[in-house]
Amino acid sequence: MPIPTESVGSLPRPAKLQAAYADYDAGKITKEEFEKAQDEACKDSIERMEATGQWCVTDGENRASSFATYPITDTLMGTGLAETLAPDGQYFAIFDDGHHRQLPRLVKGPFRYKTYAADYYNKSKKYATKPLKQAVIAPSMLYLLYPLEGEIEGYSKEAFVQDLVDECEKDIRKCFEAGAPRVSIDFTEGRLACKNDPRNPWTGAKMLQIFIDLNNKVLDRFTAEERKNIGIHTCPGGDCDSVHSKDVDYNELLPSMFQMNAGYFLIQLSTESDKTRIYKLLGEHSRADANVVPQVCFIGVTNPLNPRVETPEEVRDALLEAAKYIPVERLGSTDDCGFSPFSIDVKPQHEGPDAARLIAFKKIEARIKGTELASAALGV
Repeated sequence: MPIPTESVGSLPRPAKLQAAYADYDAGKITKEEFEKAQDEACKDSIERMEATGQWCVTDGENRASSFATYPITDTLMGTGLAETLAPDGQYFAIFDDGHHRQLPRLVKGPFRYKTYAADYYNKSKKYATKPLKQAVIAPSMLYLLYPLEGEIEGYSKEAFVQDLVDECEKDIRKCFEAGAPRVSIDFTEGRLACKNDPRNPWTGAKMLQIFIDLNNKVLDRFTAEERKNIGIHTCPGGDCDSVHSKDVDYNELLPSMFQMNAGYFLIQLSTESDKTRIYKLLGEHSRADANVVPQVCFIGVTNPLNPRVETPEEVRDALLEAAKYIPVERLGSTDDCGFSPFSIDVKPQHEGPDAARLIAFKKIEARIKGTELASAALGV
């Protein structure tokens, strides 16, 4: 069987769509006009990704406020924020270039999704002629909506966790029911949980194992056959062409990450200084039997933060090196991260989002061609 290759999910929103987000927040356009701009972007995303040869495509998450906040708000500025939330929550991340992303704060229960990923999926699938996958947010990220210290009056953290697990399970099941062959769970907070950034208190609260156990509460509600098609994505962030936790050694994350009983992992790797060491770690810690399911390691072979397009030969060589340490039947390729996890992203290293969008499709095409070369070289 050839080496599988899969996208993470997001694509840069066209400048026209980003302007529509701003106009919608400002009350200058109607919701119908806003959704029309989203439709146009999603249709274009699907058509262009299908043209790359990707077997399983996405709509670029071009309807989502962000990879993390789609269940609770329509825009990053808070238009349509769920009524149980206030906008002044803790930072999710402080990036290396100095900018930050802030989460809302839960103020009362019960916790419920306002929008499920399948709601967006169902609007986009009519544009696809190939299978359409879906990315969802991990419960561990949404766990950060609850205050780090203290308790919400009348709504304990234990009650919140139960509601959170129920909602995350529902989010995934709805995607499968809508027709998604693959559902990947975004887990960028995993590496960040090891950073201990004094500016961002939750990163120093030793929450990694809490995150792992919480995510397993959701995964363990699915059968082995279902979990083969549920993935976990890890990266050190990828917003405005900057990162938040690349300085954290992967050895602090990977042994714990593979405790999660998912069937595959989409792993940022192309920009690591010692890739061979990470390949060895993946081979050592990924499991051939994670509650019956073998864990497939999709290694990152393209860098969404850099406009240089990798060559197919570079992709091939990365996979051939990885195959020395990871069983080839459990090896795949991916991009390091989604190309724009947040709806507003000017892509400063790319001369803007429209240019970044074109580059993204070139990188995806190079990944696919390089993976085919590696499969041929390995005789699979």
